[in-house]
Amino acid sequence: MTVESTAARTPRRSAGNKAGTTGTKRTTSTTKKATGAGKSAEPALVQLLTPEGKRVKNAEFDTYVADITAEDLRGLYRDMVLTRRFDAEATALQRQGELGLWASLLGQEAAQIGSGRALRDDDYVFPTYREHGVAWCRGVDPTNLLGMFRGVNNGGWDPNSNNFHLYTIVIGSQTLHATGYAMGITKDGADSAVIAYFGDGASSQGDVAEAFTFSAVYNAPVVFFCQNNQWAISEPTEKQSRVPLYQRAQGYGFPGVRVDGNDVLANLAVTKWALERARVGEGPTLVEAFTYRMGAHTTSDDPTRYRTDDERIAWEAKDPILRLRRHLEAANHADEGFFAELETESEALGKRVREAVRAMPDPDHFAIFENVYADGHALVDEERAQFAAYQASFADEDGGK
Repeated sequence: MTVESTAARTPRRSAGNKAGTTGTKRTTSTTKKATGAGKSAEPALVQLLTPEGKRVKNAEFDTYVADITAEDLRGLYRDMVLTRRFDAEATALQRQGELGLWASLLGQEAAQIGSGRALRDDDYVFPTYREHGVAWCRGVDPTNLLGMFRGVNNGGWDPNSNNFHLYTIVIGSQTLHATGYAMGITKDGADSAVIAYFGDGASSQGDVAEAFTFSAVYNAPVVFFCQNNQWAISEPTEKQSRVPLYQRAQGYGFPGVRVDGNDVLANLAVTKWALERARVGEGPTLVEAFTYRMGAHTTSDDPTRYRTDDERIAWEAKDPILRLRRHLEAANHADEGFFAELETESEALGKRVREAVRAMPDPDHFAIFENVYADGHALVDEERAQFAAYQASFADEDGGK
């Protein structure tokens, strides 16, 4: 089985607990585990498309993509290509001084598009700050994602319009928000589900552990979708966990599954499965999308300082977009006309994004006081008045100009 459901698993005994093992051997064993020396092969992951684009069978998850048509596959490819084009334009805009910062999703398109297209309209999404592909799937205008990074607004969209929450900068906190929202769904008697996105770095945060605990105890309809891109800025995953991240679900009593994060079909299938579990009352699931961050953590980061070119090149060969293109071409699901038309659409998107960013108005200085409380608050009114007086003082000093 690829899916690790836990409640019935027997804990493994370490070599150090066996009778007759010396203290020296225990120390050696522990050291090997801590340093990664002698570690076993990576666990199996769910894969439906190989890096060469070959469709492979999977008895557990094929049923969740059985109805995928050639048109659907072209749609998934289009989603990934346009998301990457938007991301590349945003990176260029930051380099040109138009954005303060940008967190690229380069290499993670399949995880985001696959999981994003598995959602229903009534499901609710809690992202971090890198889920540009999921935002695309939820119908959020790409230009709205850039306002916060340009510093002209505090988010840029209404979360309730697309059931897509604002980006969360505080690492891991959105998993608690998602769990609380999911618990509310249960009390309302609805059959929708919640998905919370986070990275391998956030998996070490206490908020994530608390979210796992509460969601398990209250059987909340939430999917925890961890994009393990293997680097928490400059910290590799093996410095954070002695087991694959999906296996952490065992300790909380709900299933965990590892999926090939660069396989859009596998991500679609596994996320559909997890959401279905949530909707029928089977509680939370941890999905670990094993992928790779091909670019920098953000535009303020230099990944060449902590990882090798060989590692990057090896993962570029597993590029999620190239993988699906190979499959489309081999199966005669797309011709050159399709790819050429998409290239034109991609360039048009880049131009629209560039023009929209440069046309963004200066920020409203008083917007920070809006939406703090649903019904307003006397203290906020007082603070707004104080701020207004402070702003007016500059005009007074300048002779009223």
